[in-house]
Amino acid sequence: MARSDLSAKTAGGEDGYLAGQLLIAMPGMQDPRFARSVICLCAHSADGAMGLVLNKPLAGLSFDALLNQLGLAPVTAQRQITLCQGGPVEGGRGFVLHTSDWTGEGSLPVTEAVAMTASIDILKAIAGGGGPRRGILALGYAGWGPGQLDQEIQANAWLSVAPDEGLLFDDPTEGKWAQALAKLRVDPLLLSSAAGRA
Repeated sequence: MARSDLSAKTAGGEDGYLAGQLLIAMPGMQDPRFARSVICLCAHSADGAMGLVLNKPLAGLSFDALLNQLGLAPVTAQRQITLCQGGPVEGGRGFVLHTSDWTGEGSLPVTEAVAMTASIDILKAIAGGGGPRRGILALGYAGWGPGQLDQEIQANAWLSVAPDEGLLFDDPTEGKWAQALAKLRVDPLLLSSAAGRA
């Protein structure tokens, strides 16, 4: 598997579910919490879906300050990790999306190359100079009930694309949305928010 292509064998790949894929909000997305968002879909099944928004920077909180709040950092962290707003659900809960070269208790495989960990052990490992090669810390997540995401996709609210390391782990800037669309070779000005019917 090429290092930059992380799409092979997603957690839900063969059954029509999109775990491991990126969701890209269509330009007509009405919900301001998700306008121009790029979401890594960490879980998707008949029971619902869960993902992390990757392109909404978290203002006013640094990794060092977070470690201090958690009582984990008597000294400055040896490594840093980018923080972002992962979604509107449970905004005080943290999730690290990371390369799967490091896993710990409770790590959930998203693809063969990417995992998600919600334990404090990964923050300790990163602060100590270890941990995964690349990662991003999201506070909160995006969640959908059974069939809800599937209905939104059918209503033309989202596009999906295979992830790459840049889209997953580079700084969570507004430009990530355009980069994700460019991976699909889609011009956002040509996208329609109306769903087609055959």
